[in-house]
Amino acid sequence: MLTKRIIACLDVRDGRVVKGIQFVDIIDAGDPAELAHRHAAGGADEIVLLDITATHEGRGTLIDTVQRTARELFIPFTVGGGIRTADDAAAVFDAGADKVSINSAAIARPELIDEIGQSFGAQAVIVAIDARRTANATDPVGEAEVYVSGGRKPTGRKVVEWAREAEQRGAGEILLTSMDADGTRNGFDCELTALVSEAVQIPVIASGGAGNAQHFADVFGRGRADAALAASIFHFGITDSRALKAEIQRAGVAMRLPC
Repeated sequence: MLTKRIIACLDVRDGRVVKGIQFVDIIDAGDPAELAHRHAAGGADEIVLLDITATHEGRGTLIDTVQRTARELFIPFTVGGGIRTADDAAAVFDAGADKVSINSAAIARPELIDEIGQSFGAQAVIVAIDARRTANATDPVGEAEVYVSGGRKPTGRKVVEWAREAEQRGAGEILLTSMDADGTRNGFDCELTALVSEAVQIPVIASGGAGNAQHFADVFGRGRADAALAASIFHFGITDSRALKAEIQRAGVAMRLPC
């Protein structure tokens, strides 16, 4: 039986970890290197660092922040934000990342997925999808739309169609963030996650809405996610990954338990 993964997310702005609700109401959460070390020691399977304003500000990833954070880690480390070319990805890998996450740049030029995958392998490429349900649609979930630029701009592209294209172009994983659920701690969007999970063969990481162990059990079960990502419940001391995994395991989900 395949085990499920818990991923701790560091949303970084101006070199600091921040957290908001539905991509707004941002508050400071701490230093990325310190939090990454704490979350890894607390049992997280992976760390994701997202430079959330790089695209909006038209700049590259904060390489010094990546380097400082990578030095603290002994688990897989993914970096996203401001990666527009294969050379940008190479710089991030050189700084210590194991994988890159691409979002806005991949929508603007889908060939970027192919280029990074061909250079570094599909396992190193995560395509991040910021998704929002289409409220007035006949099928709000099926017609959920992709947003870019830190959730600021709708693209007109449907989430499932884009996930399929990303897979065809060589993405190794999909990081699916529900903008509707983000930061609410009311649970993941299991319907949307299941729809994407059923549409592709590559792993899907669920993001947005984590609040307790049952939410993770739900998204691993009903949502069919391969991994789940959380931020605020770890940053603000509500739980750590080791305790969370033990609770999820008791709910009948096979977890990758730390030593």
